[in-house]
Amino acid sequence: MKRRKVGNLLALAILSTLNERPMHPYEMASVLKSRGKDRDMGIKWGSFYTVVGNLRKHGLIEAAESGRDGARPERTVYRITDAGRDEMLDWLRELLAGLAPEEPKFVAGLSVMGWLGPDEVVALFRTRLAALEEDIASTRAELTRLLEEIPRLVLLETEYHLAIRVAEAEWVRSILGELTSGSMPGLAQWRAMLAERGSTRS
Repeated sequence: MKRRKVGNLLALAILSTLNERPMHPYEMASVLKSRGKDRDMGIKWGSFYTVVGNLRKHGLIEAAESGRDGARPERTVYRITDAGRDEMLDWLRELLAGLAPEEPKFVAGLSVMGWLGPDEVVALFRTRLAALEEDIASTRAELTRLLEEIPRLVLLETEYHLAIRVAEAEWVRSILGELTSGSMPGLAQWRAMLAERGSTRS
């Protein structure tokens, strides 16, 4: 992956928003939140103004105008520059075509899961599955609501998130089935290994 002048994915979200029209930061944040981009891009709102400042520093956005509404603080309206638009499009092409190394925390847990006992893993997986099912239901409801207001084209990331969650839930259910039925290969050895190490977990 290419090293970006401003590598935070929030920068891409801001550039894509300003590519529609000039906005002040508060309006940008409102648009991003209303479209669920904070979840899709893992946005940390505490760094929002820092990222805006960095984009301006590197010439990817620029001040279009400043104004004051009554007694409110002065607000700067920003617009995307030609360099910013080029950066956004190049970044977008890279993200869609390239296979970036993604290492979710769940994968890290799976890689050393054997230090817990099978019965505890069953309980933990059941907790995870319940959380997945809740997230799937809420995402489906949100997607249905958003499709009434926003074209499907700009909601594909929500569809993708939903598809990944559904696939993960199906996989977790299958592993739970193998653990609870005793059909998982190596289950007896797993228990024996923990017993040898004096584990109190089964």
